[in-house]
Amino acid sequence: MVKHRDLAGITHQHLRGIIGRLMDGVIFIDTGRRISWANESALKMHEVSSVDELGPTMASYFQRWALKYRNHHPLTRSQYPMFRLAGGEQFDEIVVEVTPRKSKGEPRIHRLRGITLNDDNDEPIVHVLLIEDLTEQHSAEERFERAFNANPAPALICRLSDLRYTRVNAGFLAMTGYRREDVLGRSVYELDILADADDKPQAIANLHEGTTIAQRESTVPLPDGSYMHVIVAGQPLDDANEPYMLFTFIDLQPRKLAEQALRQSEERFSLAFRLAPVPMLLCDLDSLQLLEVNDSFLEMTGLQCLETDVCDMVQLGIWADPEKIKSIQTSMLNHKEVSGIEIQMHNKESETLDCILSADAVTIDGRACMLAVIQDFTERKHTEGELLTALDAVMQDTSWFSRKVMDQLARVRQPAHDASRQKMPDLTPREREVLGHICQGQSDAEISSALSLSRNTIRNHVANIYNKIGVTRRSAAVIWGRERGFLASRTSAGRGKRP
Repeated sequence: MVKHRDLAGITHQHLRGIIGRLMDGVIFIDTGRRISWANESALKMHEVSSVDELGPTMASYFQRWALKYRNHHPLTRSQYPMFRLAGGEQFDEIVVEVTPRKSKGEPRIHRLRGITLNDDNDEPIVHVLLIEDLTEQHSAEERFERAFNANPAPALICRLSDLRYTRVNAGFLAMTGYRREDVLGRSVYELDILADADDKPQAIANLHEGTTIAQRESTVPLPDGSYMHVIVAGQPLDDANEPYMLFTFIDLQPRKLAEQALRQSEERFSLAFRLAPVPMLLCDLDSLQLLEVNDSFLEMTGLQCLETDVCDMVQLGIWADPEKIKSIQTSMLNHKEVSGIEIQMHNKESETLDCILSADAVTIDGRACMLAVIQDFTERKHTEGELLTALDAVMQDTSWFSRKVMDQLARVRQPAHDASRQKMPDLTPREREVLGHICQGQSDAEISSALSLSRNTIRNHVANIYNKIGVTRRSAAVIWGRERGFLASRTSAGRGKRP
């Protein structure tokens, strides 16, 4: 019997030595409700160095340590795992927060299991409390939970064992309009976020295998029965208990609406461009490669539907001076727009047309382009030429022109012209005076007599005036001066002295 007791003592000592080295905490409670022993891990989990500091009895442990469930509900004395174990109850898992009552230490999270060791007569020898410290794990989970909930990007977490959603953040609720209770507990088959996913079979296979689901477009069903376009991706999460899948989303609705608006805008532009009553063309600004021409352009030039991908503006063969196109390109590259450029081009009857080209720089699909509008003013130019020729003929004897007739002629010449905005040439006072008499329809002889100057002097003044105002005919000078209000003064005709 003695040898048996010695052997039993050695075995118990060895058992304590083995348990002492365990990572998990172990506390022995004897049948007298005393804490007879605790290993180093158990002491460290309570941040104490001895059993006396831990509490030598169950009653003192209760007085020194406050225990709460994870919902922060405090445990009563009878609910303490030690008291439950001493009362004959064994349990597999209880998770509690442990905080010292007399200090402000941070709570630690313990997962507890309780077992009782009995003798051969099934009488209890010792109660064993096994402790696993989950503090770091729960701290990490809380940090993840805070980050998950605060993340503005919509997200869901799905438990892979039953494919049900266990967490949803505010971003997903705001994006979809769901309530939290509408999502949690539902399966991926009920709220199918992969219903229209690109390569859905592969995405489903990855979900069941717990591997990463790469980004892909899909739709998410909404509470009202409609769908919204999203980009969805899945990332597996490692958990101590079981695996999960984190789904994140990017809302594609704004992009889809923008694409739709852009498409509608492009359709309207294309229709307006094609049906515009004036010739128009669109080309690449750098290469002058034609991108599009409208029906009016084809009608005016007689060209057939162009192969725009192999043709540029210069190669069209319709320009009287192709180099003028390159000059316009240079101006466009420097100033982004040109206006009122006179250019000649050939129509479908091979006639030369006098045209005005205006263009502006536009960006299409990130490509710098030139949108050009061409206006044919051949007829107007011919009419003006004929009018000026007629004026030259009648200006041989202008004495009968009244001021009212002169005003009307000026308006016919340039009805919409705002002469006051043009820079005035540097005319001398005498040249202004001579121009005023010219605008009243007086001949050189009449001006010579009115100003008491020789006819040669008057002719020299007239030549200087033509040169400065940029005309070559008296009729043009009359129109130019009348547009700008030049009239001879009332006193000039009575002056008899030479200047």
